Amino acid sequence: MESQNDKEGMARFGIRTDKAFGVSLYVLRDMAKEIGTNHDLALELWDSGYHEARIMASIIDDPKLVTEKQLDRWVADFDSWDVCDQCCSNLFARTQFAYDRAFKWPDDEREFVRRAGFVMMAALAVHDKKAGDKKFEQFFPIMKKHAGDDRNFVRKAVNWALRNIGKRNLTLNKSAIQAAEEIHALGTRSAKWIASDALRELKSEKVQARLESKARKEKR
Repeated sequence: MESQNDKEGMARFGIRTDKAFGVSLYVLRDMAKEIGTNHDLALELWDSGYHEARIMASIIDDPKLVTEKQLDRWVADFDSWDVCDQCCSNLFARTQFAYDRAFKWPDDEREFVRRAGFVMMAALAVHDKKAGDKKFEQFFPIMKKHAGDDRNFVRKAVNWALRNIGKRNLTLNKSAIQAAEEIHALGTRSAKWIASDALRELKSEKVQARLESKARKEKR
């Protein structure tokens, strides 16, 4: 199951491998299905400090049992973008504290904690199907505030959040495009990259056609 090739691939993508086995996410997800939801085991796996164990913890934990203390302790342990992204998408965004941390974490100077805040926004845009537009429009000023952070893992997360929110519906698409244009006007290299990449997708024929089709179906 352990693979040196997988570990080398992880390293190429900027993932720390000093406490990793080289087990793929696909294998971890299959194992998680067999294990099922288990909060206590998730806590033990996290405390092991191993890369794959922490990803597994994010998959099998019960979001209803996650506390604020656990969220803040785990996010402080993040040392790679993929553990950050998996935890936010698999678990954190499904807790009752998701929106609170999406607002709070971007103001933290630590790279992966700030990234986590924006990954939460991106994950909520996908998972919280019933949320109204105003919940997501509140995130745009936070993106603008931190668009000048040129750290790679931060700027990519800001971009991801902007794109995901802008692909929810036509109204948010319009708002996201406006936010992207305001971010571009900030003029920093990071801000211009975030905005240009987002605008390219949000204005694309493919995205516009999908959102228009979705709007027509909702009117029926």
